[in-house]
Amino acid sequence: MHLKEALESCRQHGAAVLATNFYNAETLLAVLRAAREVGSVLILQTSPATLSYLGLETAVAMARAASREMGVTAWLHLDHARDTDLVRRCIEAGYDSVMIDASEKDFDTNVRLARDVVALARPRGVLVEAELGYVPKLGEREAEEFDMTSPEQAKRFVQETGVDLLAVAIGNAHGFYKRQPRLDIGRLKAIRESVDAFLVLHGASGIPDDQWIEAVRNGIVKVNFATEIKDTFMACLREAISGSDSIDIRQVFPPAMQAVTALVKGKMQLCGWQDSRVTPAK
Repeated sequence: MHLKEALESCRQHGAAVLATNFYNAETLLAVLRAAREVGSVLILQTSPATLSYLGLETAVAMARAASREMGVTAWLHLDHARDTDLVRRCIEAGYDSVMIDASEKDFDTNVRLARDVVALARPRGVLVEAELGYVPKLGEREAEEFDMTSPEQAKRFVQETGVDLLAVAIGNAHGFYKRQPRLDIGRLKAIRESVDAFLVLHGASGIPDDQWIEAVRNGIVKVNFATEIKDTFMACLREAISGSDSIDIRQVFPPAMQAVTALVKGKMQLCGWQDSRVTPAK
């Protein structure tokens, strides 16, 4: 099954695909185990920092091999790239989708860079994601209404770029929230009615379950989930290390992996894949 087919099925059935970042073998295996146990598909995301840490070829080989061994339908996505050369390398390495993030630049520059990446990706059948609006990153100020994605700009952006996926700003933020978020579902509905692109929710860590479910029901078909994975893994790892004298890393990592698997299983259930009529190819 191609990623585009999965996203289209999600849009038809009010479901979403969970997109989880991985950082090493342990987090990769943990999220794949969650998908296998829930019976869900998965998008495996690598940030530029992860690719710098692991190496591009190593990251791709790990993701592909682990997915096959686990029997999980998973796609590989480049998350928040700002360097078009890295985007090109990931396309050539066989990624299923790539994100060019020029959301902090002016509208015209964002359009130009997204259009350039679409031109690189389209001949190879690779999907392109871009971001429009202000989705705060860790430590930045909270978004105001005028920072959020407008339906009018979203329509123009998609028409001018041809992107396949659009990450929207509707009250979400990357990293930890300073206070409980309140997603603007009305804005989301208006954007969904204005564009043909698949809609993406970034910053899902910390979003209450009811708002997560509402966002999926109202047009979000890809949900990015990362911060809580790192936080959960490291908290459990610190506890395991503090209570053990073992030098065998194969003994201290499993509790952290199990905690991440449990966390991700719960988030997958919020996405509704296993409850919908969407089924991966055999």
